[in-house]
Amino acid sequence: MTALQKMILGASLYCALGVVHAEVIAPDALIKSTVQDVIAVIKQDKGIQAGDQKKIIALVDVKVLPHFDFARMTQLAVGKYWRTATPEQKQALVTEFRNMLVRTYTKVFTVYRDQTVEVKPSKMATGDTEVTVKTVISKPGSQPILVDYEMKIAESGWKAYDISIDGVSMVMSYRGTFTSQIQENGIDGLIKTLSDKNTKAADGEMIKAEKK
Repeated sequence: MTALQKMILGASLYCALGVVHAEVIAPDALIKSTVQDVIAVIKQDKGIQAGDQKKIIALVDVKVLPHFDFARMTQLAVGKYWRTATPEQKQALVTEFRNMLVRTYTKVFTVYRDQTVEVKPSKMATGDTEVTVKTVISKPGSQPILVDYEMKIAESGWKAYDISIDGVSMVMSYRGTFTSQIQENGIDGLIKTLSDKNTKAADGEMIKAEKK
């Protein structure tokens, strides 16, 4: 191995370990940048403000979804049953869980009305591979909403694998429901339930769009 190859390998390992590196954006800076970009687009795009689903989904796809680890999120939500799922079932679960979260985000964007988002500086030690990024969503006349992002370093940078709203974990909230559904109808039953809900929601959004 040449000296240059060793340097490249060493840099790669540093990234994997979460050590500060020029090409790796800090988790709090990543969240702040993403929030600012999304809000800027929403404020400028009248179609998104009016609830244009295609534009909202495109915004989520480009600005939000790349920063989430959906495989890890799904695994945590499914819990112990993940170990017994086949590769095909795992992929189907990730796909449907991702689609469900996309619907959630699109609804959030349709009700955005000049809220402000403060991203707190993260407290990290050298070598940390996981961190919680704390944010506060504020709106005049309303109680602030505390939103925490659980993040883990990956090869491509920091990824969020859970969101807590006012102390309630989204992943853990789904785990109870998923466990009950798996116990009653198996993993395939859970996949079908998620698929049916996603399809129904998509059809409903299409009908609303046609009425406008």
